[in-house]
Amino acid sequence: MSRNNLFIRFLFGILFLTSCEFNSVTDQYGPFGPDTVKAPSQVIATPISKFDRNPYLLDTSKRYIYLSFDDGPWKGTMETYALCKELGVKATYFMIGLHAHSRKEGKFTVHLLKESYPQFLIANHSYSHALGHYASFYQHREAAFADFLRTQDTLSPPYKIIRLPGNNAWVLKDTLKASGLVRPLCKQLDSAKFNVIGWDTEWMFNHKTAKPLQSAQKMADQINHLMDHQLTFTSKHLILLTHDRMFQHPDELDSLRKMILILQQNPKIVFETVDHYPGLNW
Repeated sequence: MSRNNLFIRFLFGILFLTSCEFNSVTDQYGPFGPDTVKAPSQVIATPISKFDRNPYLLDTSKRYIYLSFDDGPWKGTMETYALCKELGVKATYFMIGLHAHSRKEGKFTVHLLKESYPQFLIANHSYSHALGHYASFYQHREAAFADFLRTQDTLSPPYKIIRLPGNNAWVLKDTLKASGLVRPLCKQLDSAKFNVIGWDTEWMFNHKTAKPLQSAQKMADQINHLMDHQLTFTSKHLILLTHDRMFQHPDELDSLRKMILILQQNPKIVFETVDHYPGLNW
């Protein structure tokens, strides 16, 4: 049996087993599982009206930054949440379904972020994150599509907004930009009315230590340079990719604080969640 076939069987196996586990938990305890639910009265349902789409007028004199954190719920998720809340900064968390269901605090974190909208938004970053095997994942389009649907069904992010694991692709109302590897999947997601959000710049990190590589000042300078020279995917709008785990320790979290404070010195800069990015398909 080929390695690709073994991979795809393993991926489908994870989807099946986690589906059975999740359904058995939700049948008994509801969507947040036994580790966070103490009594039925303590489950706070997020009202549908909270996420109703209302007219949102962009100020053309402003510069919009969409701070995004990938791969949560994970170490660093709650630290970044607390910091952004303190500084009054909006942020989007692209979450992995498997992390939410395998970590004790995962379901609580998802619920907390949902309750914190509109300051915070959760979005779909797949269920398995391709298990790190991106080429095999995207070569099996139907399995990859099912992987995203699993997260959409189990985490119930309020909007159909996705970020692909390990690939910078865009699918908006009138735009599709993707590499050959992921283009077939992007077309299928587009047909299913999903938006796919990429990024304009990334705060890089050491994959062994999870520590940020650029300083706070360098990241702020890089963001301003891209904005000044209209080098972003959409003029006056910049999506910044970071990862929760980069900021799990106080020193690294302080770097995030410093970058935000530098950017906030410019009155033209507005931090926003990605559901307000222009051109989304509703």
